[in-house]
Order: sequence, then C-alpha cells, then structure tokens
Amino acid sequence: MQTTDLEQAPKRTPILHRAVAGLVLIAAAALVIHFIAGLLLTIFYVALAVAVVIAVIWALRTIRA
Repeated sequence: MQTTDLEQAPKRTPILHRAVAGLVLIAAAALVIHFIAGLLLTIFYVALAVAVVIAVIWALRTIRA
C-alpha cells in the first residue's frame, strides 16, 4: 500500500522538544522539593522557638519556687 501526500505519517516529536520538556520537568520537581524543604524547616524552627519559650518559662518558675 502506498501513501500519498494526503496520508502523511504521524510526525514524531523532535528530540530537542523532548529534551526541553525533560528539563522543564526536572526544574519543576526541584522547585517543589525546595518549597517542601523550606516549609518543613519553617515548621521545625517554629516548634523549636515554642520549645525554647516553654523551657524559659519553666526555668523561671522553677527558680522562683
């Protein structure tokens, strides 16, 4: 069976487009990981600050007693 100009074979995505798409996915994943790490560090530091405040209050009450 012969193909005519009207029946063109489906075009494949150029390798450069695939490479750029891969780089975009890698960059997006890196940004998401960076955001999640920053969020976790923020939660950790807030919990640490609360623990320090509780420790100082406990120490002051213990000294006054």
